Amino acid sequence: MAKFKDVTRNISENLSHLSKNIPDVMGQFSGLVAAGTKDGALDKKTKELIAIGIAVANRCDGCIGFHTKALVDLGVTEQELSEALGVAVFMGGGPSAMYAAETISAFKEYSEK
Repeated sequence: MAKFKDVTRNISENLSHLSKNIPDVMGQFSGLVAAGTKDGALDKKTKELIAIGIAVANRCDGCIGFHTKALVDLGVTEQELSEALGVAVFMGGGPSAMYAAETISAFKEYSEK
């Protein structure tokens, strides 16, 4: 079942339409994403692990999909992801635990070759 691949594909299509309607806003958003995730004192993978914790705490399926895919592409291990999710759970309680479990599902989905 490709739940997160479907979620991110649908969002990407709609973001494309949104970009046509408000190119300045979406261009600035894309620039913000690029600036916020580039290597610096923290590497890109660490920044994406922070992002996944925030995505879980905010209960954002699309964010979980996009950031989990980025983490898989960056070579995150399931253990590294799980430990980041542990921080999200202790900060967000039960609802974050439910979304952390969904994130593991996304990890498995994106890790399949």
